Amino acid sequence: MATPSVQETRPPVLDSTSQPPNLFDGTTRLYISYVCPFAQRVWITRNVKGLQDKIALVPIDLENRPAWYKEKVYPENKVPALEHNNKVIGESLDLVKYVDSNFEGPSLLPDDPEKQKYAEELMAYSGTFLKEIFGNLKGDLEKHAGPQFDYLEKGLEKFDDGPFFLGQFSQVDIAYAPFIERFQILLQELFNYDITSGRPKLAKWIEEVNKLDGYKQTKVEPKKMVDLYKKKFLA
Repeated sequence: MATPSVQETRPPVLDSTSQPPNLFDGTTRLYISYVCPFAQRVWITRNVKGLQDKIALVPIDLENRPAWYKEKVYPENKVPALEHNNKVIGESLDLVKYVDSNFEGPSLLPDDPEKQKYAEELMAYSGTFLKEIFGNLKGDLEKHAGPQFDYLEKGLEKFDDGPFFLGQFSQVDIAYAPFIERFQILLQELFNYDITSGRPKLAKWIEEVNKLDGYKQTKVEPKKMVDLYKKKFLA
């Protein structure tokens, strides 16, 4: 899909010393963390739909969160969250669908009912995908991670009208992209495990996703990500 190319300066991160924005003043705000893959899903959605001028980014420091975020914005105290029409909603996959449905820009779901059904299946599976890999970083990685990447490889074979899961770039690609980005780097760095080995469709998918400006602008710095995940999962 042709996505709007908008180069954007990242706003400064807000921490416990920062004042809140003018909450519920009619501005639509997406609260994220620059290192959170769940928030990245919604950030990508915003970008590829060309909504940079419609949805303001508000990055939060998850290690030093401002008290007002939990008290006044989102009681769950996590990201992502979207402030829109005087309410705040969360959960990344719900927000991907919400932004796609409630804002202008190219649709991120095809009209084909078969593809829509498969989209629901793949997005629902993303929780299992993450659990199996994150939950076994200290165990038998090949036993648990291998079948997950094989599942994606098989999923990419279903439609042959493009390199993405539903042929054309969609909500499904957004659901998986932040995590594949991290796993490709992390598993190679820590375990010498190449997620694309023997998986040409996945390798091509990664190549094509990395051509999208709306995605590239959301990517995390590799060293920062590796250090973060070492501390979180392997300490």
